[in-house]
Amino acid sequence: MLLVVGALAAAPLAATAPAAPARADSIRDAEYWLSDYGYRAAWDVTEGEGATVAVIDTGVDGSVPELRDAVVDGTDVSGIGSPDGQKPVGTSPEHGTMVASLIAGRGTGFGDGVLGVAPKASLLSISVALGEGSVDSDEQIAEAVRWAVDHGADVINMSLTRNSLDWPESWDEAFSYAFDNDVVVVAAAGNRGSGTTEVGAPATIPGVVAVAGVDKQGEASFDASSQGITIAVAAPSEQLVGVIPGGTHVIWDGTSAAAPLVSGLAALVKSAHPELSADDVINRIVATAVPKGEPVPGPIYGYGLVDAEAAVSASVAPVAANPMGDLDAWIATYRPSSAKTSLDTLTIPAPDGRDTEGGSPGAGAIEPAGGVYTLSHWAVPLGLLLGFLMLMAAFALGAVSHFRGVLRK
Repeated sequence: MLLVVGALAAAPLAATAPAAPARADSIRDAEYWLSDYGYRAAWDVTEGEGATVAVIDTGVDGSVPELRDAVVDGTDVSGIGSPDGQKPVGTSPEHGTMVASLIAGRGTGFGDGVLGVAPKASLLSISVALGEGSVDSDEQIAEAVRWAVDHGADVINMSLTRNSLDWPESWDEAFSYAFDNDVVVVAAAGNRGSGTTEVGAPATIPGVVAVAGVDKQGEASFDASSQGITIAVAAPSEQLVGVIPGGTHVIWDGTSAAAPLVSGLAALVKSAHPELSADDVINRIVATAVPKGEPVPGPIYGYGLVDAEAAVSASVAPVAANPMGDLDAWIATYRPSSAKTSLDTLTIPAPDGRDTEGGSPGAGAIEPAGGVYTLSHWAVPLGLLLGFLMLMAAFALGAVSHFRGVLRK
């Protein structure tokens, strides 16, 4: 079993210190992303009502003032939490509550307290204790994803990482189940400052919306954001205000905080356009992002900085597939156990950046550059050629032995 990073993508949490005592409205004033990234404008259309976001994390304390009535269901998959998923567990027990407050915080009164980006969305709390508990870490995640789907999640937020590009096969089925049931999955890219130098799973899984982080100026957060070809969009990841169990407000950094801003945005889009498939919800988020850097999409900002107002209100054409890739296609190609091994299915990477049809890999898929070549058209002729060469070699050896015997006589 490959160890899942137990402290999630933001651990050790950067700048997770209680905010200085202040008037409650100063907390609201510190939420710069609400105006700078179009969330307040999006609220003219929807505040996320009717949408449900599952938070797979260390447990969400629904008793804090900002989250009262926000958590509508939950469970524990670690074996050490509470049945409703609201008991904080793991090495960073405050983490899940902070994440939840950024998604659906209700504030504590008019103009007071932390307000999430989708303040009327509902939350599911699924507590995991990665590296702890009585259940294997990888299995905790697989079970959590399936539970979220079965209990009505429109969006799943995963502010965690394995710190590796690959993922266990048990995740194949779980994430495919989510995509097949029209659920948007959002994951943090990981933090360079915590040792994640490149994007790790689940943010590498085709179809997942991988979120990078930027500072208050909209520039790549070097210490708080990993880079990789699967990045979908970027969102603020520095100087973010959240709530921890007990109701204390904290300032924190990391893509663990950027991901819930995108999960909340997905909830807003789903609320405003309930008829949309998960693929179209994702497409609205990436298609309306403000391009940043080159190329676009790129390994630092993906398609760009999120624009909540445009994602909710702009005219965006529907798509036929998830713009972040196709997990089922990846499984069929790269999991040897998922298909019979024969001349018809054996594949190798193509070296020239093209597949056999002249196309390119799906966006977001973690694949060797260039797709595949099939061996079915030349494997048999090659076998015949090798057999012929072996016969010729045997004949040559026999001939040499014969002539040596003649010369001795």
